Amino acid sequence: MAKQDVNNLKTDSGIPVKRIFSSKDLVKTEYDEEEAGRFPYTRGLYPNMYRERQWTMRQYSGFGSAEETNNRFRFLLEHGQTGLSLAFDLPTQTGRDSDNQYSQGEVGRTGVAISSIDNMMTCFQNIPLEKVSTSMTINSTASTLLALYIVVAESQGVSSSILRGTTQNDILKEYIARNTYIYPPRQSMRIIGDMIQYCSKSVPQWYPISISGYHMREAGSNAIQELAFTFANAIEYIKTCTSRGLNVDEFAPRLSFFFCCTMEFFEEIAKFRAARRIYAKIMKEKFGATNDKSTHLRFHVQTSGESLTAQQVDNNVVRVTLEALSAVLGGCQSLHTNSRDEALALPTEESVKVALRTQQIIANETGVVKTVDPLSGSYYLEYLTSKIEEGVEEYLKKIESLGGALAAIEKGFFQEEIRRNAYQLKKEIDNSDRVIVGVNKFQDQNEVEPLLNTLDPEIEIRQVNKLIEFKKNRDQTKVNSELNKLQSFAEKENENLMPHIISAVKNHVTLGEISDIFVNIFGRYEQKFSF
Repeated sequence: MAKQDVNNLKTDSGIPVKRIFSSKDLVKTEYDEEEAGRFPYTRGLYPNMYRERQWTMRQYSGFGSAEETNNRFRFLLEHGQTGLSLAFDLPTQTGRDSDNQYSQGEVGRTGVAISSIDNMMTCFQNIPLEKVSTSMTINSTASTLLALYIVVAESQGVSSSILRGTTQNDILKEYIARNTYIYPPRQSMRIIGDMIQYCSKSVPQWYPISISGYHMREAGSNAIQELAFTFANAIEYIKTCTSRGLNVDEFAPRLSFFFCCTMEFFEEIAKFRAARRIYAKIMKEKFGATNDKSTHLRFHVQTSGESLTAQQVDNNVVRVTLEALSAVLGGCQSLHTNSRDEALALPTEESVKVALRTQQIIANETGVVKTVDPLSGSYYLEYLTSKIEEGVEEYLKKIESLGGALAAIEKGFFQEEIRRNAYQLKKEIDNSDRVIVGVNKFQDQNEVEPLLNTLDPEIEIRQVNKLIEFKKNRDQTKVNSELNKLQSFAEKENENLMPHIISAVKNHVTLGEISDIFVNIFGRYEQKFSF
């Protein structure tokens, strides 16, 4: 292993780290003495933070069939989880029904298979939607999944006006890092604009988009890039809405964010503090927001999946605990803690419970929630916060010079920046310049693989058969009428599609059929640049 140069230490984002820090390293600003709950919210979004209310504890769930997902939801709620978080399988994410030939082998693998209102009804059976907050990790087909959720709520007698939750719905990061896009970027932005506009009036407690830095971080970006690229995308979404004539204060209070938390402990805390400050300034200075809530950066954090190792999986409990503590000290509004075995398979109930208990122990036993922003005033932390802010602002100026996030994506700017940083990280691990315990140092030759969660191979067969039966028993005349109307409305650029998608799923049109209509009109996107 290469010997560490103690005179040239840096954070993961390349910020120089001195032997010791003092007041000379602080960047003075006009907001240095501001309290939590006041612009620009460096110290926290609310005056009392966790003294008054703990963060929402979400555990990412959803796998196999709707029945199994419903069972897992109820298990987590019984063990103290305070919000649901739903993952979908790859066919659902990419707009294909479970019986599509391209879905074979993927049904129920990375999340729950949802093709119809029947599946969604089963998923939330006996779960009172007026009492829970539900987060859905879905992007290209987010409009259809939200429509399905609204119809399920109606069946329970729950008005959409009181539904609480989030659809991730951040398509720009799909083109950058994750690749489960369907339609071209500009047409996808239209659908997102429709959702934000519709929710601002009809589902006012819903967050129609969670602008995500998480996946870009997992793909290889550093902390500064994560914030810069996320906020560049946010600016693009906000411009999409204001170009429709929406006042920023009409919809901005229902925008939310989703960040990653990795193992660089102090840099991650500083990242969250800087993020609040940067976003508040963007909203006030760039978009002229006058409502305080429009300048609030409300964000969910998930501990880093990329930091989990398949080797010595119990070590992941330690990693997740430290990352979760960073998120809490950084002031998150909700948190997901990964399970120890997720580098190998979907987590077992036992490992999910340990992950949830990790949050509960931090909240109830450590004492870190007793005061707001407990690390404020640390010379090192304040230095990192300012350095991250400087780095993000430099990136935002560069992206603006390229024509904004959409143009930068089409030119491959974000993608190349992430590739370059990911390559550097991989090289450091391969050369043992970056130690990963159990992987390139402190290996265990006698390691025993843990008991893993396994999926029933019959899940796909049962799901496909149910869907075939669902399609056979519906009123095909109504279905055809809904599809024709949806196509007609999609061809009109100024028509909001959300009411028509809701009508379609209510009349038993499937997710894949809706997606196919949009593909016929908008086309299917393929990236055209290469390196």
